[in-house]
Amino acid sequence: MTVIMKAKPIVAALTDELSTSAAHVTAALGRKPGLTVVLVGDDPASAIYVRNKQKRADQIGVHSDTLRMPATSTQEDVVTAVQKLNADPTVDGIIVQLPLPQQIDADAIINTIAVDKDVDGFTLSTTGRLWNLPKNSPEHVGPCTPLGIMAMLDYYQLPVAGKHAVIVGRSNIVGKPMAAMLLNKGATVTIAHSQTTDLHSLLLTADIIVAATGRRGLITASDVKPGATVIDVGMNRFVDENGKKRLVGDVDYPAVAEVAGAITPVPGGVGPMTVNMLLKQTIAKAASKIQ
Repeated sequence: MTVIMKAKPIVAALTDELSTSAAHVTAALGRKPGLTVVLVGDDPASAIYVRNKQKRADQIGVHSDTLRMPATSTQEDVVTAVQKLNADPTVDGIIVQLPLPQQIDADAIINTIAVDKDVDGFTLSTTGRLWNLPKNSPEHVGPCTPLGIMAMLDYYQLPVAGKHAVIVGRSNIVGKPMAAMLLNKGATVTIAHSQTTDLHSLLLTADIIVAATGRRGLITASDVKPGATVIDVGMNRFVDENGKKRLVGDVDYPAVAEVAGAITPVPGGVGPMTVNMLLKQTIAKAASKIQ
């Protein structure tokens, strides 16, 4: 019987956990944990994502602000804005919503964020810390999507230690930090990418597959050995033959679900976990200020 790894029950459990933690911080500091999103320009998808973050923050007792800046903002404008947030004691977490306009160096902006306010987990300091955590460290640090995946594996009691994990995708947001987190928990990890030869044969050796490429239907049933755990991070929008807009992942879900031991759906799988990990890290940063 395939385990369908839905986010809904985990989010329900997290609501209680995060609300309790946020209330504790609020009582101790005299204010709610504070998250500020820097939104440069008017990208529609970014605007929707930011609204969803704010709605979820309100639900659990985190104060969420959005600093909106025009698309014509310069590199200096955005750096100055982030530095002001670094200096604001009521701001516990800062994220810079991507993508940024072409004239702005995203890496430079992200690394302007103070490490003690880096709740997205993208700064070089956080990355270095992630790769240097002691084996089996209980500490949570790093980008939110991989953290969410680790929380899902834990919630559904799916073993990691001793398993072979194949990650398809080598981004700094998912692929690379995912490898570090799985290694930390005792998995043997292979990262595959666009230049990997014979991906099919490699996938058939995997006990855990993490697909994070943005390529619809990349992973098929013939790529998955029976009983494997399949994590689909892909978010691909398209119009089907009936003219209906649809959202699917990188995995051919109906077919792979017949083979896998556990699988995440799209939508309703990894996606909702990301914002919850963001808020969890914001609360943790605020809690660290309690004397």
